[in-house]
Formats: sequence, C-alpha cells, structure tokens
Amino acid sequence: MANATMVTEFLLLSSPDGWNLNFLYFTVFPMIYLGTLLGNLPIVTITTADQNLHTPMYFFLRNLSILDMCYISITVPNACVNTLTGNRAISVAGCATQIFLVIFCACVELFFLTIMAWDRYVAICQPLQYPLIMNPQFCVHMTLASLLSGLLYAGVHTGNTFRLSFCQSNVVHQFFCDVPSLLGLSCSDITSNMVLILVSITVIGSGCFAIIIMSYIRIFSAVLKFPTRSPGKAFSTCTPHILVFSVFISSSAGVHLRSSATSDTLQDMVLSVFYTMVPPFMNPLLYSLRNKQVKEAVGRVMGTQLFSGK
Repeated sequence: MANATMVTEFLLLSSPDGWNLNFLYFTVFPMIYLGTLLGNLPIVTITTADQNLHTPMYFFLRNLSILDMCYISITVPNACVNTLTGNRAISVAGCATQIFLVIFCACVELFFLTIMAWDRYVAICQPLQYPLIMNPQFCVHMTLASLLSGLLYAGVHTGNTFRLSFCQSNVVHQFFCDVPSLLGLSCSDITSNMVLILVSITVIGSGCFAIIIMSYIRIFSAVLKFPTRSPGKAFSTCTPHILVFSVFISSSAGVHLRSSATSDTLQDMVLSVFYTMVPPFMNPLLYSLRNKQVKEAVGRVMGTQLFSGK
C-alpha cells in the first residue's frame, strides 16, 4: 500500500475483451436515446399545455418524463462520444458526479413508479375519496419527498464509495461509472459497502415492489367485482407497468449484488442497459402513447396551434 500509486482518473471500458460493441454505441444507443427524447418530450409539452391533463396522474407522468430524459442523458451521450473520439478518460470528480446522478435518478424513478401505482389504486378503488387523497399539496409533497430521498440515497452511496482507496487498475469495466465496478478496483475493505447496498436494495426495492403489487392486486379485485368495468383494460394497463418495474429492479439488483470477483463484464454491461436505458425508453410507450386522453390532448393542442398559426 505504501508503494501503490493512487488513481487520479478512470478509463471507461467501451467493449469487453473479445467483443466489438461499436455497433451498439453508433447505432443502438443513439436510436434508443433519440427515441426516449421523442417519446418523453411531447408528454411534457402536452401535459403542460392541456388543462384537461392537469390531474395527479399526469402530474406524476410529466415528472417521470422529465426524469427519464435526464436519466438517460447521464450515460448514453457520454458513452457514444467517448467511443467516437477514443477518449475514455474520466476524472475522479467526473466519475463521482456520474455515479451520484445515476443513483439519484434511479432512486427517484423507483419512487415515482410506486406513487403512480398508488395513484391508480386510489382512483379505481376509492374514486369518491380520490380528490381528497390525491390533492395538489399531497402530490407536490410526495414529489419533493422523492427528490430529497433520492439526494440522500445518492449522497450516502457516493460518499461511501469514494471514501475508499483506489490504487489498483483504473479501468472501469462498464460504459459509465457505477458503484460495483469501482468496488472491484478498490484496495480497501468493501464489506460495509456491500452490506449497505444489500440492505438498501432489499428495503427500498422490496418495499416499493410490494406497494406496487398490492396496489394492482386490489385494482384487479375491484375491477372483477363490477361487471361494467373491463378487466382486460386494467390488465393490459397494469401488466406492462409491473413488467418494466420488475426488469428495472432485477437488472439493477443483478449488477449491484454480484461479486466483483466472479462478475462477467459483458453480462454486467447488458444488465446496466436494462436499468439505465430500457425504463426511460419504454415508459412513454406504456403510459402515454396508448392513452386515449393523451391522444385527444395532442389533437386539441395541435388544433389550437394550427388555428393560431392561421
């Protein structure tokens, strides 16, 4: 340790040994990134411009869309530019910033998806009390609580990671800076880090997943009790939400809970794509583009703009 050279910068790994992933960085990643922006930006615009969509459901949907655009912008553009220029270096401060922002967005995404499931439960199972429960103050308070919790969660994990000493290889086996890759480069004891990751994912991830599952179980039960309601519509709406949430949680847990000694670089990179890129890309398709109200709002807004243009 006395003769070790401390790391002053990290090198992001564009492709694992024996693999050429330039196709991903020059084609797939830019397409997913562009699709995410084109899917989420209209949602923000429409839900802001149309007064009929100023409801709790679309309030959280707008916040989720903004978050998703920020989330995917933290990793994908930087990875594509690094591959194009061949400059894989990132400073320690830049790496810490990227880790903090990724963890923050992932945590807030988790909370937003949970709140949105709860919102649907209240709307379907307690429609008379919906305006009282999901009032504007409650929505703002839940949003602020999610953001502050995300800041705290990201700060704790980032600080706990960068208190370690990095005196081995400076090659991060990932296309962006993440905690598991840095733990594999540390020459310090990482036991407390692994325990913190395990506890936090178990408590927060399992808690949010339980709330979502219970919300949808009660939604299905309420729908089945009333013949006038269509269970097929509720099923088609809730199932994709559960699927994307499950992919998000399982891929994130798979990356963060795997031992760095037995970790496969390519598999870790694939799993990282599933929790950093798939949810932001899929959320507009699941929540908005199939939504009749959103389609009608698009028609109203576009009609107003055309009329104003005349």
